[in-house]
Amino acid sequence: MGNVWDSARHYLNTAARAIDLEPEITERLMTPMRFVEFTIPVRMDNGEKKIFHAYRSHHCDVLGPCKDGTRVKPDLTPEEIKALSMFMSIKHAIGDIPAGGGKGGIKADPSSMSKGEYERLIRGFIRRLVPKGPHVDVPGADIGTGKEQMAWMLDEYEQITGTHCPAAINDKPSELGGSQGGFEATGRGVALCTIQACKELGMAPAKSTLAIQGFGQVGSVAGRILFEEGFRVVCVSDIHGAIYNSDGIDIAALTEHVEKTQTVTGFSGAQPVDSGKMMEQDVDVLVPAAVQDVINADNADKVKAKLVVEAANGPVTPEADEVLSRKGVRIVPDVLANSGGAIVCHFERIQGLGNDWWEEDKVYQMLEKRILGAYEEVSRLAAELKV
Repeated sequence: MGNVWDSARHYLNTAARAIDLEPEITERLMTPMRFVEFTIPVRMDNGEKKIFHAYRSHHCDVLGPCKDGTRVKPDLTPEEIKALSMFMSIKHAIGDIPAGGGKGGIKADPSSMSKGEYERLIRGFIRRLVPKGPHVDVPGADIGTGKEQMAWMLDEYEQITGTHCPAAINDKPSELGGSQGGFEATGRGVALCTIQACKELGMAPAKSTLAIQGFGQVGSVAGRILFEEGFRVVCVSDIHGAIYNSDGIDIAALTEHVEKTQTVTGFSGAQPVDSGKMMEQDVDVLVPAAVQDVINADNADKVKAKLVVEAANGPVTPEADEVLSRKGVRIVPDVLANSGGAIVCHFERIQGLGNDWWEEDKVYQMLEKRILGAYEEVSRLAAELKV
């Protein structure tokens, strides 16, 4: 496939044929109902004005307002945003969430900007987006954005509209109406799906080895929970390198190391290994939790894992998916495995609209019920369709 948008459309077509979806509906879902591209002028610290390109895609609002993330990175493309908005539509549908798929982005490198420049860029995104509010379009966080950027977005929205409306933006700090448990939501959902898949496959945690590619917010949370459940995590990687210990890596100690050094490399409890061979590790469970297309036509036949849990968006290409299927590898798809964040964003909007805030335990209990219910339905349908 040429890019993630091609892959997304391929998977949609495949699913549509499997369930004999009406051609008119398939055609409708193949293209976002609305896609806007706009520019954001930003006054830089040196006095110069720089123009940044930004996008917002509304894939489908049949189920409710379009929601979520805002991705900021220097190589961002319109096709990536379109694909991610389609993924969000599917995640919301799988999770029984009354919302459609939305995704926004800015082509920029946050690491090259001062905090003041970046704040002006993010606030400019909201102004140029012309926000419609919590019943139409709800931006959230993604790669390159987090709680602080969402706080800027909410403040800008409320200044523009003259209203107090915490439900207008997702993934905010709890002090501004964000949900408890939001930081852990995606990683916790990945862990819950992994545990459930292992139960179906008869794989006991204590006897199962696991590798995690990517130890950021999602990978670290999933790794910690799975480690606590008894899984033997033998290999972990990040953008700087990979580490391995056949006896298992102490994830709690690794997390402390990463907090101090910002990388898994140099951890005393494991040995360095080739990160390029990450997908080929001899483990029972493989969790790609970083970027797309890491399992592809070049390495799919070398994957030894019995179970692949897609914690990242689109980590397995369509060509690799066919190879893994022929090998009998079970795949928990990204639209299910990493939907925990979308589910808790739904809870955040509910809390914001009702001005009624939940304790963390309730959020986790509701998340587990929602994502395992979705897992059960997807698993049943996969067995029924023999896919």
